[in-house]
Amino acid sequence: MADGSAALTATRTACPYCGVGCGVIGATAAGVRAVAISGDAAHPANHGRLCSKGTALGATVSLAGRLLEPTIQRRAASWDEATSLVARRFRETIARHGPDSVAFYVSGQLLTEDYYVANKLMKGFIGSGNIDTNSRLCMASAVVAHKQAFGADLVPGCYEDLDLADLVVFSGHNAAWTHPVLFRRMEAAKARGQKHVVIDPRRTDTAEGADLHLALAPQSDVRLWNGLLADLIRRGAIDADFLRDHVDGYAAMVAALDEDDQSPSAVAADCGVALADLQTFFDLFAAHPRTVSLFSMGANQSAQGVAKGLAIINAHLATGRIGKPGACPFSITGQPNAMGGRETGGMANTLAGHMDFSPEERDRVARFWGAPNTARAPGLKAIDMFEAVRDGRIKALWVMATNPAVSLPASGAVREALDRCPFVVVSDCVETDTTAFADVKLPALAWGEKDGTVTNSERRISRQRALFPPPGQARADWRIIADVAAAMGFDGFGWPHAASVFREWARLTAYENHGRVLNLEGLTRLDPQAYDALEPVQWPVDSQGRGRARLFEDGRFQTANGRARLVPVRPRGPAEATSDQFPMALNTGRIRDQWHTMTRTGLAPDLCRHAPEPYVEVHPDDATAVGLTDGALARVMTTRAEAVAVAKLSDRQRRGSLFMPMHWTDAFAPAGRANALVAPMTDQASGQPEFKHTPARIGAYRETWKGFFLAREPAVVVDPELVWRRTP
Repeated sequence: MADGSAALTATRTACPYCGVGCGVIGATAAGVRAVAISGDAAHPANHGRLCSKGTALGATVSLAGRLLEPTIQRRAASWDEATSLVARRFRETIARHGPDSVAFYVSGQLLTEDYYVANKLMKGFIGSGNIDTNSRLCMASAVVAHKQAFGADLVPGCYEDLDLADLVVFSGHNAAWTHPVLFRRMEAAKARGQKHVVIDPRRTDTAEGADLHLALAPQSDVRLWNGLLADLIRRGAIDADFLRDHVDGYAAMVAALDEDDQSPSAVAADCGVALADLQTFFDLFAAHPRTVSLFSMGANQSAQGVAKGLAIINAHLATGRIGKPGACPFSITGQPNAMGGRETGGMANTLAGHMDFSPEERDRVARFWGAPNTARAPGLKAIDMFEAVRDGRIKALWVMATNPAVSLPASGAVREALDRCPFVVVSDCVETDTTAFADVKLPALAWGEKDGTVTNSERRISRQRALFPPPGQARADWRIIADVAAAMGFDGFGWPHAASVFREWARLTAYENHGRVLNLEGLTRLDPQAYDALEPVQWPVDSQGRGRARLFEDGRFQTANGRARLVPVRPRGPAEATSDQFPMALNTGRIRDQWHTMTRTGLAPDLCRHAPEPYVEVHPDDATAVGLTDGALARVMTTRAEAVAVAKLSDRQRRGSLFMPMHWTDAFAPAGRANALVAPMTDQASGQPEFKHTPARIGAYRETWKGFFLAREPAVVVDPELVWRRTP
């Protein structure tokens, strides 16, 4: 739509960062690659608000570092040549070694249309489950918890519940940094009397303003939530009617709780918190029926992530705090389209449309696709997938819109896997640490050029619209995948535009749907014009195009008998315990102004000022013990690797623990890569890695000199002995 000033065109689109899914308006002029960014006041996710990253989107749309043409072994190639080569190598590998010898590793940065086409190709026509997503690193544990408790991966609540709640519990969720727009919304509610409790080993910005901060011992979340449930039972604060009418497993839950000492003093001791603080939490939860429990990476990124999610859900089910205004357990997603990936089957253990690999569901998907070879079993999850690449079981790998050479745990082993793999394809919009290992690089569209849909944390589908024409030879991800599928000889990939892909996806959700909550029936007939004009809508979408904000209001769940399930969980220690050699617990995570591996935010100088270089946060007492001073370089070591980062001494950090941001890469600070340090321990049910607890030790680096170098263009540093950082 034109805004009538200076020949600018204002386009409504969606932010490409976190799972809040904010609406953005980009004002552009024809022929100029620049955009003025503002929040979309009409978008229900953010009502015009934007965080620092969203506000700085205009600084990230340059073509610096962009992939603009296909390359084969670093030489320029035509699309026909590159597409034919990828198709031939995948065909030959499958013919010689079987369909499980190939794999796709995809991303929550993809649009739903991209995810759907990739999943259709791998699971439907190649016939392998070997497609997994980087959402495995952030949302997989919540997915499994939802499926066990509700029968499907269903987020019950909506953002309105954050306004209506009287109590919000942030469980491993530093919302002030990771979901700032939602946090501002809750700050406004707090000013009206809403109470905030933060459960986090670190005193984060979210914890600073909370009514209560429980700085619990690492990985003691299950013990805390089980103790809460036991306390609610003692008080008689459960909802007996809701349990009788809508929930199974209460007797087994009580019996399981009785196996541990659930006295407040025992729980407080095991969690490392003051008894008075623990009792305050129990009192607050019991006194406020309208409670939302937000859980995010601190809960999910654990070898017991599923158990943590279930323990939170159990407390809500037992007290009937679900399906009601202002009351729900709320898994808050990390990426703009993590939810869209979960819907379309982007994870190795699911098929599209929230269907699994039961014979009935697999047959339904196969009939819809006309793909009799549709995979009959789950594929390899991310950590196992790259181990299979490393040991030679997977011989052809396609990485799409993500940077596993930095983001996966034990990333040194991931780089070794990529280096050993006979054939690596990377489709991305920019050069990354991962593209260095690619035999074929395929240029994809970036934000501002993409056209499709994303689904945010409250199940709201929004349109991402193009602000600029495709640069160079870059193409939409779904088109790249579809062209390779056609070159492999497969039918069913001839969509003329993104709207037709979305329409097919919507039809799949409605196909033989006799109770699946994920249903886009009202969107199955969108023509390109209606698709282009699509307003944000929450699924499920009925035949009239109306969405539903809140699930389970009728007390019915997506289980065989329509009842939710209480699933007993037992507390246990970290996957790897600390030791005399590695006495500290390393926790990695995000910071306020950077996003993933800095391929976009690293272009914006304003976003690099908050934390211009890698750092490690350490308690002053721990620093003193090893002769480490504030601002000096510190060496952090684990069994996997070592890194060098600036020491930040802070009593916000729990004694015995370290925190390092995960964003820096070879392009910005090769010695400061945090995830290389992380052991690849995973939750057995979800496959999600334990980023929040790796045994480590810290010491002074004892640098002998420091200097700085100013340049108009990024400088290449070749001395491997030099510890350097690049800051725009």
